[in-house]
Amino acid sequence: MTATAKERGTHRDAATSMQIQVGIITISDRASAGDYDDLGGPALKEVAQNIGWHVLAEAIVPDEMGRIQETIRSFSTQGCGLILTTGGTGIGPRDVTPEAIRAMMRVELPGFGEVMRAESMKITANAILSRNLAAVIDHVLVIALPGKPTGAVECLRFVQGAIPHGVAVAQGTPTSC
Repeated sequence: MTATAKERGTHRDAATSMQIQVGIITISDRASAGDYDDLGGPALKEVAQNIGWHVLAEAIVPDEMGRIQETIRSFSTQGCGLILTTGGTGIGPRDVTPEAIRAMMRVELPGFGEVMRAESMKITANAILSRNLAAVIDHVLVIALPGKPTGAVECLRFVQGAIPHGVAVAQGTPTSC
């Protein structure tokens, strides 16, 4: 009896074989004003491209709920299936990324934030202060990552395995589960 592709681990459903269209939003008052170079967005872009995702749109916006929400809506309209944000997830008075996302989400996916914080706690005790999260807005998976480039890349890698399935389900693509 021969093993099926699924049993051999070579089965690829629509979720694992789809080309993910990505939008990357850097959320920072200082970077948007040109006070310093954005390093988080380019770091996420490099990782996304190395994974094989297509970066469709990029933006740098200030820590303002309205601007964050406008950019998310714009990227959704442009066809992004995944939006990665970097910045605004701390506890500073201008850190409003989670609030901006929650105000427009259809559903929050708490497992993403839980995994990002748990894994980050192995690296730094300050991870407990992070408010990383993931949610579905329209038909898009939105993931809020830390502003520090290394933290953003680490957190993306911690949840990377679940992203193709999450994007597929958010878009209504048939999956294997």
